[in-house]
Amino acid sequence: MSAVPQSDAETLLLRRDEGGVAYLALNRPGQFNSLSQATLEALIAEIDAIAADASVRVVVLSGEGKAFCAGHDLKEMRGNPALEFQQALFRLCGRFMVKLTEMPQPVIARVHGIATAAGCQLVSMCDLAVAADVARFAVSGINVGLFCATPSVGLSRNMGRKEAFEMLVTGDFIDAHEAQRRGLVNRVVPLEQLDDEVAKLTASICAKSPVAVRMGKQMFYRQLEMGMEAAYQMAAETMACNMMTEDAAEGIDAFVGKRKPQWRGR
Repeated sequence: MSAVPQSDAETLLLRRDEGGVAYLALNRPGQFNSLSQATLEALIAEIDAIAADASVRVVVLSGEGKAFCAGHDLKEMRGNPALEFQQALFRLCGRFMVKLTEMPQPVIARVHGIATAAGCQLVSMCDLAVAADVARFAVSGINVGLFCATPSVGLSRNMGRKEAFEMLVTGDFIDAHEAQRRGLVNRVVPLEQLDDEVAKLTASICAKSPVAVRMGKQMFYRQLEMGMEAAYQMAAETMACNMMTEDAAEGIDAFVGKRKPQWRGR
């Protein structure tokens, strides 16, 4: 995995591209991949670059070392007690999380270990998530006197309100299978099968029309915030516009002709 240099002290983020997939890895294993201000800035820069790169079809986000992501860097937060720093940090984190849903490529969380607090938030804000059966999830800020307010945004949009709120006020861990039952992750497999399962998912997405995926993802998140009538109006307009693309014409012709489509990406 090639490094994306972020500072002289450490490489906060690793990236490699293969077969239309951009693999990003948080690289602070000694800090359980906690999200420092510098890490968030590196992630935003890389996400912006990927969003503008039509050759990337899918993004896989993972963590080096034992953990997926243990949330915010508490030492950094305590070392900068000013309200202005805290406000800027959480706004930066929120901006990164929203960018995950706004970028055209689907983002898959590859969760091999613990995902806590903002790390659990990160899983919830990825479009898809594949977890190892040994992974565990919690929004544990409440255990140190800090309600996980920003993680609650993603969490409450993935699972039922009572299930999300219970996690937020208890700080208790749930295992991967419970996370799947609650809607936080899509698939759970043994750790040794994690990469194969992620590869299956990326291959399935890469085999589809890039323009249809791009238009569909944009529509999906926008309609979630709308009333039903407005959502149907936007969805209808999206489908009509999708039908005007070369890929839709090619896909339908290929289906009728019983052949494999040749996507043009437009």
